[in-house]
Amino acid sequence: MPLYEHVMIARQDLSNSQAEGLIEHFGAVLSDNGGSLVDSEYWGVKTMAYKINKNRKGHYSFLRSDASAPAVQEMERLMRLHDDVMRVLTIKVDEHKELPSVQMQKRDERDSRRERR
Repeated sequence: MPLYEHVMIARQDLSNSQAEGLIEHFGAVLSDNGGSLVDSEYWGVKTMAYKINKNRKGHYSFLRSDASAPAVQEMERLMRLHDDVMRVLTIKVDEHKELPSVQMQKRDERDSRRERR
């Protein structure tokens, strides 16, 4: 099956557990349609470059999936209909990298820089 990466931005007024619950919910949608959620990362609340639906910040989540195109289309359709999800980006990739995403690597690098001071 094809491999996909998804980035989702949820509303800023959700709690962290509600934002992570969205990941579980959409992972269940994929598995119901014959796909699987390979990995997911919760990046936290980040400031956006411009306002979306009168929001300056949003909960960012990163998902890696192994699913057929109809399963991904159904998940995207439900994401776009969900009131808490503001934006979704899906990219088809050749392979999933095993390392944490670039966002998580940056956070680890920042922590090591603080320890040196």
